[in-house]
Amino acid sequence: MTIFLQQVFNGLTLGSVYGLVALGLTLVYGILHIPNFAHGALYMVGAFISFYVMQDLGFNYWVAMAGSAVIVAVIAILCERLVFHPLRHAPPIHDKIAAIGILLFLEAAVHAIWGSQPVRMQTPFPGVVNLGGVFMREQAILIIVAAAVLVTALTIFLRKTMVGATIIAMAQNREGAFLVGIDANRVAMMTFAISGILAAVAATLFAPMTLVSPVMGHIVIMKAFVIIILGGMGSIPGAIVGGMIIGMAEALGGFYVSDSYKDVIAFTLLVIILSVRPQGLFAKGAH
Repeated sequence: MTIFLQQVFNGLTLGSVYGLVALGLTLVYGILHIPNFAHGALYMVGAFISFYVMQDLGFNYWVAMAGSAVIVAVIAILCERLVFHPLRHAPPIHDKIAAIGILLFLEAAVHAIWGSQPVRMQTPFPGVVNLGGVFMREQAILIIVAAAVLVTALTIFLRKTMVGATIIAMAQNREGAFLVGIDANRVAMMTFAISGILAAVAATLFAPMTLVSPVMGHIVIMKAFVIIILGGMGSIPGAIVGGMIIGMAEALGGFYVSDSYKDVIAFTLLVIILSVRPQGLFAKGAH
């Protein structure tokens, strides 16, 4: 039983990271209908910026996280304004090509600035908590708690603020939102900013538990797309539940089946669930 609970905790940790990344991705898709393949690169850039702020500038972990969130949010807004916005009337394939272009550009920029060698980021929470035989790294506990706080804060923001209401209105009915005078440009920039913040925070939370490298966003973004398809394209609850399902499946499957197949498990689970429920677990819409 202790071993099982250990894997459940590991699954919660992975699911929290995947859920945060998928949440930003599904917000952009649900509101702007853009499959932002560059989202994984924003995640990677967020990790490198946090590492730079801590390692080279000497600031603490929290300042690094906040600085990374702000910078990545600005980069995400620039991507929307300079790349995606001019393509809003172009065929859908153009958005996908542009997103891949941004991905390649950001990876090349990181290679040029920090090189290609993986680095390890320090954490102010290096300890391990033993709870009844379940060993929980303090950093992992932070990830789970931070993810819960961020999801709660985002939900309150969307439901209780005027800006959040405009974002939901755009997601539910774009034409109706235009007719009542909602500023689509403002909503688009806000959505990209939120997605960038979520990616940067998720990267900064998870970076001390893995290596920071220019390709670290590849597997994360693939799983994030699996999650939003699994949960329902554009669904916020679907992104959270889907993230937890994939995280649990990886942790439990990796331990009880084989760690070599943990990445395959996510895609196998996707096929199984979509064969039963093709529209995903939740209906589309940011609610």
